[in-house]
Amino acid sequence: MPSVHYRACNLCEAMCGVRIEYEGTKVLSIRGDDEDPFSRGHICPKATALQALYEDPDRLRQPMRKRDGKWEPISWDTALDEAAKGLHTVQQRHGTNSVGVYLGNPNVHNTGSLLMAALFVRALKTKHRYSATSVDQLPHMLVAYWMFGHQLMLPVPDVDRTQYFLMLGANPIASNGSLMTAPDIKGRIDALRKRGGKLVVIDPRRTETAERADEHVFITPGTDALLLLALLHEVLKTPGRVASYVDGLEVVSALVKQYPPERVTAATGVPVETIQRIAKDFVSAKAAVAYGRMGTSVQAYGSLCAWLINVLNLVTGNFDRAGGSMFPSPVFDPRTLPKVLSGGRGSYGRWKSRVRGLPESGGELPVATLAEDILTPGEGRVRAMVTIAGNPVLSTPNGRQLDTAFDDLEFMVAIDPYLNETTRHANLILPPPSPLEREHYDIAFHLLSVRNTTRYAKALFDKGPNARHDWEILLGLGKRLEALRGFSLQRSLTWAALEKLGVEGMLDLGLRLGPRGGLGGLSLKKVQKAVHGIDLGPLEPVLPGSLHTKNKRLDLAPKELLADVARLEATLNTPRAPGLMLINRRHLRDCNSWLHNAPKLVSGAPRCTLLVHPEDASELGLSAGDKARVKSRVGEVVVPVELSAAMMRGVVSLPHGYGHGRDGIKLQVAAAHAGESVNDLTDELVIDALSGNAAFSGVRVEVERVA
Repeated sequence: MPSVHYRACNLCEAMCGVRIEYEGTKVLSIRGDDEDPFSRGHICPKATALQALYEDPDRLRQPMRKRDGKWEPISWDTALDEAAKGLHTVQQRHGTNSVGVYLGNPNVHNTGSLLMAALFVRALKTKHRYSATSVDQLPHMLVAYWMFGHQLMLPVPDVDRTQYFLMLGANPIASNGSLMTAPDIKGRIDALRKRGGKLVVIDPRRTETAERADEHVFITPGTDALLLLALLHEVLKTPGRVASYVDGLEVVSALVKQYPPERVTAATGVPVETIQRIAKDFVSAKAAVAYGRMGTSVQAYGSLCAWLINVLNLVTGNFDRAGGSMFPSPVFDPRTLPKVLSGGRGSYGRWKSRVRGLPESGGELPVATLAEDILTPGEGRVRAMVTIAGNPVLSTPNGRQLDTAFDDLEFMVAIDPYLNETTRHANLILPPPSPLEREHYDIAFHLLSVRNTTRYAKALFDKGPNARHDWEILLGLGKRLEALRGFSLQRSLTWAALEKLGVEGMLDLGLRLGPRGGLGGLSLKKVQKAVHGIDLGPLEPVLPGSLHTKNKRLDLAPKELLADVARLEATLNTPRAPGLMLINRRHLRDCNSWLHNAPKLVSGAPRCTLLVHPEDASELGLSAGDKARVKSRVGEVVVPVELSAAMMRGVVSLPHGYGHGRDGIKLQVAAAHAGESVNDLTDELVIDALSGNAAFSGVRVEVERVA
């Protein structure tokens, strides 16, 4: 007889509840959990990949070592011993900073990695730490650190109660939400409109979300900060409505007076009357919220965008209140964990990258500097790497340069279940089991949820005696590194305690010490019994009590952000460069670079196409189905053309995460749908200068027809 297992899908940020029918070790079906109070039966096509990842014949199931260019299986003890020895040898020879570490996006979806990776990174004792953060949400985290005192104090739109939703550079119907955990966002948007509310989308492409909106406004890529300043100019014609714990309103009011809509309309492409109307509607709405995501984050002014969106919500009285921008209250809160496990509340500029001098943020350097940190000779050069569930060759700017750099390393270890575009460079691959073979609790996404909930699931299938969880691999490597450096009683006791606690022990401790723990409160056992999850109600005001600033006040005008406005101001007097502007895009069945080996998710028409406005195509002599050569400063790709009136004139689009045509990978399905990597065009020198975050949006390219 089939059995049923309930859990949350962990393949994107939405935390959709799933109902998995299985028999023995075979999955029979995966569908939405109708009794999940948060997702209410909704799932997207990606949920089926839970089965695909579990069954994938290409997934590595034991450690692999490369010798003379060929891969061979080895035991776990041998693999961990050799990995630790190789890293230690490089550090002895070249110094502790000669080893780099990169953490990819899947770590955020993995309970064990989130709890244990920080300890391992700390054990490496290197300043060369990188992650997907600096090709994604770093501007949001840096602004949160400056304004609210903690990099994980990330406000989310209260979409279920707002009446006016202003969305910039976001496409949650394709992404399922990002820094906004909102399962069935399509249904939530429909509910917004049914109750008389309005959705306005500002984007260089009429996205899937824009198609469902009340209004879509085209904007020139990279100019969102100018638009936000102009909106604030209009909004602050009347005194702002800020709470008593907020400082800096006068400074912001003086700043935005310099940016009337008439000054920014040419640069942004947004008409003056449209800016004025949006500002008026936003202020007059019973509850309004502004939200910006990838399009505003991965651009040259990403930090300014994140800041100004917060300012717009704050000065209109739409912050920390129902229907506005609010903070979730997770029952397991990483912000309360010791710094050694959580990474702390944030930091900025404690050290800088050795070639370009870009600042660290939150203990990490911008990954846009990684290739030059490997390739540039001199003291502190990166000679060895550890990658953890990441594929930076496809996910970071100028991927071809990083491809070359990885070949230049003396030693490399990859903790990853696949032989992919990045791990093919490794000496050792240490593969963890699939998501269905591990316990799951969404530590990160309860911090970003549009409703307070909690849910835990044990592993559906036993990982088997010859497998190691991610956290077991990390602890095993960390222990061995410490041992090679010499005995430390304190460190030995720490490793032993963590091994004994494990993931479940740490989760239980965090729940019991959390705001809903204590005598008679939540524990892991109680959460686990609620197989469909526990609904803890809508978001509630938490300020000023939850601020992490030293003076418990909110700074509306951080000096670093104010100073960066001068860089933005200069663009108003700079002639537009020739060529087209390239942006990327998401698809509902894509998840960065790591689900393209799931057959159901890559079926249908090819998705790695260059979207071109028909009038731009006519000028370039392009027709639908033609091959086009797309060139940037760093490289070129040849891709099929797809005509789309959904594109703004002068803007073209390629999807993110493709480029599986490289030699030496073992991804049969992905290789058959290889496509081209947009990051063979993006430029590692084009960044948000304040945060160092990669600027993927608005890359200058030339496009020509390939005969």
